[in-house]
Amino acid sequence: MMTAFIRTVILYLLLIVGLRITGKRQIGELEPIELVLTMLLSDLASVPMQDFGIPLVYGVIPIVTLLCLSTLLSYASLRSVRLRNLICGEATLIISEGKILQNAMRCNRLTLDELLEELRGQGISDPQSVKYAILETSGHLSVLPYAADQPVTPRQMGMTVEDVYLPTVIINDGRLMRQDMTRLGFNDAWLKKQLRAHRAKTPEDVFYLAVDQSGAVTCIAKEAKA
Repeated sequence: MMTAFIRTVILYLLLIVGLRITGKRQIGELEPIELVLTMLLSDLASVPMQDFGIPLVYGVIPIVTLLCLSTLLSYASLRSVRLRNLICGEATLIISEGKILQNAMRCNRLTLDELLEELRGQGISDPQSVKYAILETSGHLSVLPYAADQPVTPRQMGMTVEDVYLPTVIINDGRLMRQDMTRLGFNDAWLKKQLRAHRAKTPEDVFYLAVDQSGAVTCIAKEAKA
């Protein structure tokens, strides 16, 4: 039992490290080579977990080899456009100036129903209102409507709006992020002042407290347990 536990923990941690190296992407955003890598890693890890007759190293070595190969190909594709196109493919124009390019759809095995579904998902019901639609190598459809069909921005209307600032979380579900608070130049006296202003006694009474780049403080108290 202990052997199974240790083998599972080792392989799990190895996979976590490997997937962390490959980057933060969801399954639908993976390039073909990344999807193949993920599937191979899961298969390679499952065999040593279930079959104790196979030495653990026989599962670790292929996993490490694949991760090293994937990392090497990633760095090589950064330096070579041809290699990147060979491995990942190229983006394909599906709609141009409101016209659906049917040959491009057939080459990418994209059906009309799938195209309309992607357009509806982006709030577009008429393909002719799309100036460009590009099928990315990840399978995602990037849609660029005509300028007249795009939402109006405050800049186009000559309006001045307040900028958006990135908040830094100081209290996360009752836990004080002291390192972030110190990095912003705040101390315990500032924290006590904010807690009093929001009628909280301790950080444990606060669900969320953050400070944005303009100095504005947002505080949400914890709800009473039901």
